Amino acid sequence: MGRPMELLTDLFTLQNLTVFLVLTALETVLGFDNLLYISLEAKKAGPENEAQVRRLGIILAIVLRIVLLFVVLQLIQAFEDPFATISVPPFIEGEISGHALIVLAGGVFLIYTATREIFHLLAIDDLGHGEERQATSSMMRALFWITAMNLVFSFDTVLSAVALTDNFIVMTAAIVISGALMVLMAETVANFLDRNRMYEVVGLFVLLLVGILLTTEGGHLAHLAFFGFTVEAMSKTTFYFVLVTMVLVEIVQGRYQRKLLAEKRLKSRKIRARA
Repeated sequence: MGRPMELLTDLFTLQNLTVFLVLTALETVLGFDNLLYISLEAKKAGPENEAQVRRLGIILAIVLRIVLLFVVLQLIQAFEDPFATISVPPFIEGEISGHALIVLAGGVFLIYTATREIFHLLAIDDLGHGEERQATSSMMRALFWITAMNLVFSFDTVLSAVALTDNFIVMTAAIVISGALMVLMAETVANFLDRNRMYEVVGLFVLLLVGILLTTEGGHLAHLAFFGFTVEAMSKTTFYFVLVTMVLVEIVQGRYQRKLLAEKRLKSRKIRARA
């Protein structure tokens, strides 16, 4: 009896509560790009499946984070240790680890996905997309890609948790709470993207930026060097600065466009009044 009570007492120390709050906030922020990807991918499954795919995607994200947390705690050294060496001087050199490979693959896939969707939005056949959004992907296929990308996004959040504390219960609680916040935000994000389709473009560019961030981070973890130049990870400060700048530009541009339209309507009314 004494041992469980001792664990419970240790759990509610000021240090663990502080770490829990910091970790929950961090997991929520890091989970936003995951939520954005889930929302965009769920739309491909069609209006009738969109909400269900979104909910299942978030549940999978939470479950996968907890499973991965347990696996990483047991095998963290195996993930970090290189299992292959690349050496083709002077073209490329590096050491590939499990962590680096997953982050690299996820980054490349996000860049490909975001680029493909951006070109799709510019295509002529997307003109009727606003009125009748048809399924371009099956429900199972959408869930497969959501699960695959959840694995990549989960690595960042899990490693952040491991870096802050070694208390499994605190880490799990933070992941579950941040997952619950994702569930609450999911509908809001999806509805906002439906009502403001211009921000869908910003969302895709955010995913593109996340892909670049992950690719550089994976290259840095693998100690990749091309022609003697090492790959440096994109600074998180740079990432958030670019992200905030993109959103601000979109907001200002949208308001300025509405102002120009209002001026145009006013000029038209004056011309008609003179006639």
